[in-house]
Amino acid sequence: MVARPGLRAESRLFTALLLWLIAASCLAASAASEQIERGRYLVHAGGCISCHTADRPDAIPLAGGRRLETPFGIFYAPNLRPDRKTGTGGWTDRDFDAALRQGRAPDGSLYYPVFPYPAYAGMSDRDVSAIAAYLRSLTPVHNPVPPHELPWYLRWRQVMLGWNLLWFDPQPFQADQRRDAEWNRGAYLVRHLGHCGECHTPRNVLGARDHSRELAGNPDGPDNENIPGIRQDREGGIGQWTIDDILLFLEVGMLPDGDFAGSSMSEVIDDNTSQLTAADRRAIAVYLQSLAPLHSP
Repeated sequence: MVARPGLRAESRLFTALLLWLIAASCLAASAASEQIERGRYLVHAGGCISCHTADRPDAIPLAGGRRLETPFGIFYAPNLRPDRKTGTGGWTDRDFDAALRQGRAPDGSLYYPVFPYPAYAGMSDRDVSAIAAYLRSLTPVHNPVPPHELPWYLRWRQVMLGWNLLWFDPQPFQADQRRDAEWNRGAYLVRHLGHCGECHTPRNVLGARDHSRELAGNPDGPDNENIPGIRQDREGGIGQWTIDDILLFLEVGMLPDGDFAGSSMSEVIDDNTSQLTAADRRAIAVYLQSLAPLHSP
């Protein structure tokens, strides 16, 4: 029996449509996989693991519970895994954007700036979306964290309205057209995604960063650490470091004198800077070497 021409044409059309749907599905799956992998990289680059993982050997990464001591009380980092009751399960893209770039939780309450949303505010749309995709891909973990231990006057989150009005100006990162792509990438990583200034910049009595002394060091850092400066000051900074010194430090934590980073910086090396590409570490080094010293030699 010979098939009619109309049936053969319909069969070819159906086959072509099926192949197109399969190809489109594969491309979508590939794009989703690439976005998740990019988000994984950005979570490391953003320092999320160090803060959102409890400080104990059996802690599950990003499940929250890390105890953070500050001059304003003790904070406990929340669970970032997609558990619906104790984590980010059910968060929309808009929720992730509001949290990262506006310091606002899905229920509308305000975060405290121990969460570095003032730095993350400069992140790109693409990076925020990729981080959200990666966090959604994780296995949910039910892990309620303790409430913050704060003085009475900070327990009402609405006090952050005044703080934000005074010191929070969310602006997207603007590339400096006078600089090359490498310098601008370093600036983006240091100022925003890597939020180096959150630890390495001194703060005023109300906890706002002193931008006139950006990256000049902070004697009252997290967990009561004395955080050194990372500008080009020869004393109290990295003015005597070469590019290679900075690269080696970011990769393995070794100082120019042969000693190694300790305290919280060792975690930053392990979970953040050592996980970056060589190109991103070099961009950071190039940017840091461009920062003029604040003190005369």
